[in-house]
Amino acid sequence: MRVLCVAEKPSIARSISQILSGGRVETRATQNRFIRNFDFDYPQTNSRVTVTSVSGHLLAHDFPDNYRQWHSCDPISLFDAPIHSTVPAENKTIERNLMNEARSAQTLMIWTDCDREGENIGWEIVTVCRKAKPNIVVQRARFSAIIPQQIHRAAQHPVDLDLAQAAAVEARIMLDLRIGAAFTRMQTLTLQNRLPQFREKREVVSYGPCQFPTLGFVVQRYNQVKAFTPEDFWYILLSLNRGINGEEKKVDFTWRRGHLFEVVIVTEIYEDILENPRARVTKVTRKNTKKFKPLPLTTVELQKAGSRLLKLAPKKVLDIAEKLYQQGFLSYPRTETDQYDPQFDFMTLIGKQTVDPAWGAFATGLQQGSFTPPRRGKNNDKAHPPIHPTAHKANLVGDEKKVYDFITRRFLASCSKDAEGSETTVEVVYGGEEFYATGLIVLARNYLDVYPYDKWVGKEIPEFREGEEFEPTSCEMKEGQTTSPTLLTEADLVTLMDKNGIGTDATIAQHIQTIIDREYVIERMDGATKHLLPSTLGIGLVDGYNQIGFDRSLSKPQLRRETERGMVQVCEGTKTKDEMLMQSIEQYKDMYVIAKRDFDKVISVSLFSRIFYPLCWTLIRDRYRRVCVDTLKGMARGTQTVIKEVEAGVAVAVADGAGDQETTVVTTTMRTRPLFLPGTQVAAGVAEEPLLLPQEDVGVVLFLAYRGGHLLCQMPTMVSGLLLTLHVLS
Repeated sequence: MRVLCVAEKPSIARSISQILSGGRVETRATQNRFIRNFDFDYPQTNSRVTVTSVSGHLLAHDFPDNYRQWHSCDPISLFDAPIHSTVPAENKTIERNLMNEARSAQTLMIWTDCDREGENIGWEIVTVCRKAKPNIVVQRARFSAIIPQQIHRAAQHPVDLDLAQAAAVEARIMLDLRIGAAFTRMQTLTLQNRLPQFREKREVVSYGPCQFPTLGFVVQRYNQVKAFTPEDFWYILLSLNRGINGEEKKVDFTWRRGHLFEVVIVTEIYEDILENPRARVTKVTRKNTKKFKPLPLTTVELQKAGSRLLKLAPKKVLDIAEKLYQQGFLSYPRTETDQYDPQFDFMTLIGKQTVDPAWGAFATGLQQGSFTPPRRGKNNDKAHPPIHPTAHKANLVGDEKKVYDFITRRFLASCSKDAEGSETTVEVVYGGEEFYATGLIVLARNYLDVYPYDKWVGKEIPEFREGEEFEPTSCEMKEGQTTSPTLLTEADLVTLMDKNGIGTDATIAQHIQTIIDREYVIERMDGATKHLLPSTLGIGLVDGYNQIGFDRSLSKPQLRRETERGMVQVCEGTKTKDEMLMQSIEQYKDMYVIAKRDFDKVISVSLFSRIFYPLCWTLIRDRYRRVCVDTLKGMARGTQTVIKEVEAGVAVAVADGAGDQETTVVTTTMRTRPLFLPGTQVAAGVAEEPLLLPQEDVGVVLFLAYRGGHLLCQMPTMVSGLLLTLHVLS
């Protein structure tokens, strides 16, 4: 029997061939310079085997020619337009190789990655091979690591291809194509028609159903940071100096109330406390405590740890893990599972790590009795085990070494014991107020010896007895201030996306990279921490869509979460691909109609963000270059003229709302909000106060209102709508 085996990538085809053939393999070139065919006998199944590969997805999906050009149709028609699935020109050599090999094979065995995407690629391979041989028998090899045990078992015990998972991916591809093309064309063409800077740059303002909710999280946190107002609070700190092993140490007792925001109340409490000279110990509690070892490693946790601990982008971490998997050093790195099967062979894998100079002794200790089964998390995708090392790799350097070391140390730590300690809590009463101090002694580090990414530091406190009294060394009333939330890190964003069902464990990293590549988000280093800052265009698009008033905004996660749930239902067989597509397309089509109708709101906010934020900063920074009053009076001719004149040196303050049209310019009252510039602490605009402009600083004040895509001069009164106040400073 002749069996044609097709892997997802050339490197995996080579590795599978080496394992199954025992190194006795014949290699043939193909018309594709990256792909080889490997021939050998496999006596375990009495087969003659050819192993080849594709390079990811074999098919491409697109609209026919009469829909493909941007001006060929109304974008809304893309929701219902036909979609053709074809083999693109760059994959024609792969297609010909598969068809040639399929003609002489009785069985086609799919060796693509064992996830949802791999099932779909497998079905694409089946589709091509059946063009050459319609009755070819299709089987599926199921494996989680490229190691001999799993590869031989997969070859000898094939299963069926999961057509439901393949259908779910096809539905997602078609849905994303329709949604992305329709919204991208609509918002790009509208912005180009209405705003000259978009028309001149010819830039595409792309939309993606995962991309925009991801951007929405970044903008939401940015807005929270900018809207934050610090608030003062007060607290009481009690301290005592007492000897520990012959050395005097300071013990701080924390106020049980934490802190209060009313200074008068804290002051009264503090003054009452000081009338009592001594504090009394009311309770001393000693208990054993543990610091739990980490759970088995999932894809999402790997991405979060890669960003937070290794300082690597989530996509780069996954790319490195994928490469190490293809080389046979890691298990499949795309998994939601954080629990091992009871039959999992830990000792063989631990034994492979005993030769490592960094953690070999620890691995040996696990073999000699320190092993305890890993904790069991709550997730099991029934497809792959948690990520773990499958072989020892000694000669890695750079980022590959960082990723491999983390995964291996995580695996060994999960097989060790929890760290153990003894915790002492001392509770005291002083002047009727309760305080407490906590000490910790680490008794056994256990997993911490191999896992330096966790910290657990002991803090020794002196001996105290219940009922004893002491005179505090100091009692102070202190002031503090609430702190602003920080901008999102990549690890924070991965957590939010996973929690809200945006993307899958395998695609989250790519969505983050996409909004960075599109320049909707900027990476900013604050010390050693990378934060994500939305660009002015990113802010404008998200805030603009949010102002439209959707039931479920395009920048919020609800719609995409429903799509992901629909895909799961297709996988489970409770919903067909067509049912899922019909429901999702109708939802997004309704949203499209509303978005197009109210897109002026997006333009208004984008105009603020895209043009005037940067101009404010530039012009404030350049200290108000002089502008001729006669030139300014010509600014009403149109948007383009306005922009050119503003760039010539007008300092801009931005306000929203309407003023009293009966009053004069200088005394006009209007509600405004400061508009902070990304990456700066400079605010352009005025506070919520009457607009009082120092006469000596003002030559001319013009009011410009946004109406129907044009900036119109309104002087000297204001109108409702988008209001720009241009200050010509002398």
